[in-house]
Amino acid sequence: MPNKNKETRKKAEAKVSKAKKVKDIKKSANDILEKKIKDIEDKHLRLKAEFENFRRRKSEEISNILQFDGEKAIIGFLPIIDDLKRMINTKDSNDNLLKDGVKLVDSKIEKYFESIEVVSFGERGEIMDPELHDAMLTQNDKKAKNHSILEVFEKGYTYREKVIRHAKVIVNKK
Repeated sequence: MPNKNKETRKKAEAKVSKAKKVKDIKKSANDILEKKIKDIEDKHLRLKAEFENFRRRKSEEISNILQFDGEKAIIGFLPIIDDLKRMINTKDSNDNLLKDGVKLVDSKIEKYFESIEVVSFGERGEIMDPELHDAMLTQNDKKAKNHSILEVFEKGYTYREKVIRHAKVIVNKK
């Protein structure tokens, strides 16, 4: 019988030891999972804060762009306005000087438009395109191609490839 008690005691101790090991493994796994959960929660909070900061910065940036977008256009036109004022206030005015001054201003406007990606279109001889041109009149010119532009009332303009004003033209109709 003492052998049976020893065996029973060893089996009981083995079961207790095994249960303790299982409990330790479960506790260790539980600790690992809790640490991973905390890490993930921390990453989530950081990402959320980072995104909120990004959203706030972009909102401020867009607000500033909308508020001050016209500033560049105004600054670009100031030297042109100065030239016009000088032309108006000149004491020495004859037709040639006035004409030269207007050409200078026109040249500055064209250069400024080029710098901000405003492109003019609508030249004599081009083919009428309803997406770009408004036909104000039609005329019959046997020397010109059908649907070609005979005369331009007002040039058209695109801004970054978007039509901002259609050209007003006279079109040849055979």
